[in-house]
Amino acid sequence: MSEYMMAVDHSNELEYVCDWINFDTISGAIFILIFIFGLIGNILVVCVIFIYEKMKNATNLFILNLACSDLVFTFTLPFWAVYYLHHWVFGDFVCKLVTAANFLGLYSSIILLTAMTVDRFITVVLNTWPSSQLKRERCAIAACAAAWVISIGAAVSDAVKVQVDVKIDWDMNFSTCEAISDISDVQLGYYLQVSLLFFLPFAIIVFCYSAILKTILQASNRKRYRTIVVMFSIIAVFFICWGPYNILIFIQAFYEPRGCYAKEHMFIAHSIFRILAFSHCCMNPVLYMLSQKLRRHLLQLLRCQNAQKKSTDRGIGQNTSVIQNVAFIAQNSAVILELPSK
Repeated sequence: MSEYMMAVDHSNELEYVCDWINFDTISGAIFILIFIFGLIGNILVVCVIFIYEKMKNATNLFILNLACSDLVFTFTLPFWAVYYLHHWVFGDFVCKLVTAANFLGLYSSIILLTAMTVDRFITVVLNTWPSSQLKRERCAIAACAAAWVISIGAAVSDAVKVQVDVKIDWDMNFSTCEAISDISDVQLGYYLQVSLLFFLPFAIIVFCYSAILKTILQASNRKRYRTIVVMFSIIAVFFICWGPYNILIFIQAFYEPRGCYAKEHMFIAHSIFRILAFSHCCMNPVLYMLSQKLRRHLLQLLRCQNAQKKSTDRGIGQNTSVIQNVAFIAQNSAVILELPSK
């Protein structure tokens, strides 16, 4: 719940923004929409991979885990929607649980993206995995397991720092779910979070994809690298969504805005970047559809019942036609046999 209050001596334009735009209400409403699209999209991706794709494929393993990571993050959005539309009404335990799930989805996504990028780098640039496909699959499973273990540990560490706090605003009591700790601990936590779990993976990914793109541009046949394009789009969208939010968190950890004017702009930027970051969980399913194979499987999944019905009807129709043709031929044969000879 935002504690921001506008000063009286603001310019008319800024007063208009503050008076007529409630970012908490807008955030809550958008979170509900993101939850609906993210839930449907990621469930469809999981179903497509389980039904049509090989689970032993390293790329499919990474995409499946990314979809599960997005689902974990998506399930937290209804709680945050209620929080910003009203206040925190779910108690201290749920506050810690939702916070842990929120960070778990974020941390696991970026670690999985980094692992997937390194896998592509080894395959395309170093060209050492194809001779041992089984070894690559085992390394992918180990990387996914490590990503979840590291993410769970980091998420629990962050969740311990939050608790429900009752505050008074304009003679009204409302509950918040936020970090309650010494300011130096908060700054150190933000610094480690942004440095180790955003900027460091970002540097690794930039290095790997620079080498991958260089290798692709030098290759004569680029069609087999379509998977690289899909994965590159997934990673680019991730950093476009989460980049501004994490950079702002890094700035807020070491910079305290002075005056209502600066605080207002910081609050508006934080609200917009938070919406952009949270919307990422419903974008990956759209990016997965850049793959022709996944798009074809999705159409098969969505049209499964209709296709089966049409196939059944077609089979019945064909059988009926065959029976009619046989009967017609038999009838003609009987007529021919009955004709008197001259």
